[in-house]
Amino acid sequence: MKHRGRHRRRRRGRALRAALAGTALALTAAATMISASQATVGDNPGALKPLTSSDATDALRLREHLVPQTSLDRLSSAMGRPVGVGAVLADADDSLRDAADCTAGERTSLPVEPAATRAYCWNAADTHAWQPGAVTTSGDADDDGVWGENRVILSGWSHQARSAAGQDLAKVAFVDANDPGRLSYTWVLLVVPVDGGRTYRALASHVSGMVWYQDKLLVTTDSGDRNSLYVYDMDRVQRATVDADAVGRVREGWSAHGYRYVLPAVGSYRPAGDARGPRLDGVSLDRSTAPDSLVAGQWVSEGSDRHARLWRYSLSPQDDRSGLLDTDTAGSARAAEAFETKASEIRGVLSYRSDWYVGGASDEQDGHGTLWRQNTDGAKATQCGSDETHHRCWSPRTESLSYWEETGELWSQSGRVLFALPLDSVGGSLD
Repeated sequence: MKHRGRHRRRRRGRALRAALAGTALALTAAATMISASQATVGDNPGALKPLTSSDATDALRLREHLVPQTSLDRLSSAMGRPVGVGAVLADADDSLRDAADCTAGERTSLPVEPAATRAYCWNAADTHAWQPGAVTTSGDADDDGVWGENRVILSGWSHQARSAAGQDLAKVAFVDANDPGRLSYTWVLLVVPVDGGRTYRALASHVSGMVWYQDKLLVTTDSGDRNSLYVYDMDRVQRATVDADAVGRVREGWSAHGYRYVLPAVGSYRPAGDARGPRLDGVSLDRSTAPDSLVAGQWVSEGSDRHARLWRYSLSPQDDRSGLLDTDTAGSARAAEAFETKASEIRGVLSYRSDWYVGGASDEQDGHGTLWRQNTDGAKATQCGSDETHHRCWSPRTESLSYWEETGELWSQSGRVLFALPLDSVGGSLD
């Protein structure tokens, strides 16, 4: 079982941060000039407005629903002994391409300012017809940055069926990040136990938010699989036994749409209130709070008469509830803090100390987005030109932000590009 030793390997972490600081990528001059010339800025969202009324915070309640232990035991008994993260990584047989091998088109997905210090590109054969989503790492799972003996990155992807004969799917790449010069990975299909654990179905949803905390993986889902936050146990990865398109139990055994592993859900959180309830479009982990907290944000279209909300839930400090939200006696998780923001079309949200980082989508088809740093005093955006309007400097299509505290890196992905940069560099790029 994974140890939970806080503050371990700090010296190694400092050394790694120093090494990464000197590995900034040389982005193509053409991509930088094109992005800067297209850069425009929307209205400044201004300061965050705290939401303190009980009516506003009650609307953000989530109700916990755990899969019965008997169902989980029945499934694992039928499929065989679950495997751990280390076993999945040992089976990794695909590799991400290093930045030098990414195409010029792929590099346009990178931020202009601040520049990425690490970047990798996914293979087209593995990701064709799949939509990239959230990223989380072993830096979220434990503050020493490793899980067991491994540095790990998890990358979420989703597939929407184009015909009635198809099915919506969600999968996660388990990336072995022990060697920064060679990232290898294998795929795990996200599923949900049904029929009392006698079989499972595919998680039918886009994965826009994902946090790996302790032994749990928390995944946002949209209307395809209800507006929920699904919970997965990282110690319950199961091996598929049949290579077929089906998902679930088949006559010959267990199928996972051709993938070798499945991860069954162990629970979910769903809005407990009315239509004002939260839509969790993005989530991330904040280790600067006590206790650690799950940060959430919602997407609101530009020009909407509603303002987006940013809020957080405390994570449970109880050993027997590792990785779960802190709930009351009724099984409800309540917002520990909430704000209203005028930022629209939020793509990724992160909170660290008193600052909130909010990624904004581009208002142009091929343009770059904006990364705002907001707090209760005001807002600033990263800048990639001398003109004050040059704030379209962020990656065009990021869906999540994940902070690896041990290395000081901010991780995200856009298109087929997975990238990282120091969080401190964001502060240096603000206007």
